[in-house]
Amino acid sequence: MKLDDSTIEKKLLRFPDWEFHKNAIHAEFEFDNFKDCFSAMSRIAFECEAQNHHPDWSNVYNVLKISLSTHDAGGVTQKDFNLAAAIEAIVEVEE
Repeated sequence: MKLDDSTIEKKLLRFPDWEFHKNAIHAEFEFDNFKDCFSAMSRIAFECEAQNHHPDWSNVYNVLKISLSTHDAGGVTQKDFNLAAAIEAIVEVEE
């Protein structure tokens, strides 16, 4: 179920690296080098498969940009916050 804007903003208080715009939550993570970035992406990919929820993401050298929304619901849902939490845990380990 799609969350309303105020619920999203409230949930984002626990996710300082993320912001809400264009009907999705977005984050950008910078790593020391490409290898570390790609390693995090690989770990995130396994988590995405486990949750059956997949990001819109891009990588340029050591920077990873991620956008999360639930296409079936037409916006941000709890699934996006669940995946964001998992991504945060993975990125913390990499840093």
